[in-house]
Amino acid sequence: MASIARDSGGSKRIQFVNGDGERKTIRLGKVPVKAAETFKLRVEKLLACTATGQPMDAQLAAWVGDLPEKMHERLARADLVEPRAGAAIVTLGGLLERYKSASTVKPSTRAAYKQTMDSLREHFGDDRPIRSITSEDADKWRSWIADPEQCGRTLAPATIAKRVFVARAIFKRAVRWELIESSPFIGVRAGSQANPDRSAYVSRETIQAVLDACPDAEWRAIVALTRFAGLRCPSEVGLLRWSDVNWERGRLTVRSPKTAGHEGHAVRVVPIVPELRSILLDVFEHATVGEEQVVPRLKDPRANLRTQMQRIIARAGETPWPRLFHNLRASCACDWVEQFPAHVAAGWLGHSPLIAAQHYLQTRDEHFNLAAGLEAQDSNGEAVQKSGAECGARVAQFAAQHTSATVRTDSHQSIKTPRNTGVLRADANTRESATNKESGRRGIRTPEGIASRFTVCPV
Repeated sequence: MASIARDSGGSKRIQFVNGDGERKTIRLGKVPVKAAETFKLRVEKLLACTATGQPMDAQLAAWVGDLPEKMHERLARADLVEPRAGAAIVTLGGLLERYKSASTVKPSTRAAYKQTMDSLREHFGDDRPIRSITSEDADKWRSWIADPEQCGRTLAPATIAKRVFVARAIFKRAVRWELIESSPFIGVRAGSQANPDRSAYVSRETIQAVLDACPDAEWRAIVALTRFAGLRCPSEVGLLRWSDVNWERGRLTVRSPKTAGHEGHAVRVVPIVPELRSILLDVFEHATVGEEQVVPRLKDPRANLRTQMQRIIARAGETPWPRLFHNLRASCACDWVEQFPAHVAAGWLGHSPLIAAQHYLQTRDEHFNLAAGLEAQDSNGEAVQKSGAECGARVAQFAAQHTSATVRTDSHQSIKTPRNTGVLRADANTRESATNKESGRRGIRTPEGIASRFTVCPV
């Protein structure tokens, strides 16, 4: 039996389950209820003919023959009638080729698309008609790429998520091109593309050892621009020109191919921190006269930076970390977000605070040591405990550095730093401070009064 489903916009569709137990849908559009009921009855007759193998009667056959091309194609996709002569059957291979030719993406993105397309081809086959791929088939493909025994390789959860997202995009485009009625990949679980197991914070001590082991000034610039300016390597580092360096104002103009397609994100400005300035000056002094590119060796897109970077790290006596250049940029993001408001750090890095939280920011041992009042380690590798006063001062400083800006009701001129602030909220204005003092004179327990009743002991 078939049923009529109504969409919120007024459109109607016929739903039924075929002989193989698969749920099928035929979209009718915005039609009167009576027309939808008539269509439903004829669909039920077609189902009966399919189930029993009986031919259509003359009246039903005439109705099918008079259907518009688009509606007849929808019945054919639902396996209720045979496709009309000359009707093209779109295969998976044909869809993938059309999608690839219509995509205007960067080479790195195209490579990621190819991995997904190859897995779809391997699982379904190039000749598989796309209208025969069901939601159950899409779920089986998702299970297949996640099972090393089935697909023959082990994929990280982030890689699996990426492939699901690409498959969704491909079949969503097929719906827009009216090649299929709906995408079988809608609702397929993707998961997160973040991979915390491959995150690593590269400390300033480690990166200094790496800088000392670099063979020349250009390599020091590559490492420093990634670690201290948060540039993407090699794309953003390779595009940096000397005309982009503003020595007087201490700023770099960065062009980003990755975000160029997003309005207002093709160019950003980042600060030149002291560690980076000295290295850039050294590169500038050794640059060939007339050379515009800051790192000329990146003119060759075939340059194998990863292999050489691993050699440099080994020469420095350090262990290579996962995602060599990504984690340098992520370490820069961690340092900046601990010194500046989140939106400022995100703007310098060229992404949103949400993306930073998902893919860049990390919880490190130093955060636990700070909260517990411990130094990281002493010369013997043992944790050193601070006094309660030192711990409180450091935590107060940390909180002051990380307090986010809030909506103020006072003008900048009316806000004054009191001599004895006591324990106040970061967004307290001068009126609240005065109120706390008044409350103390009236005998109400103020934060200062409460604090005076307790003895601060070391943690």
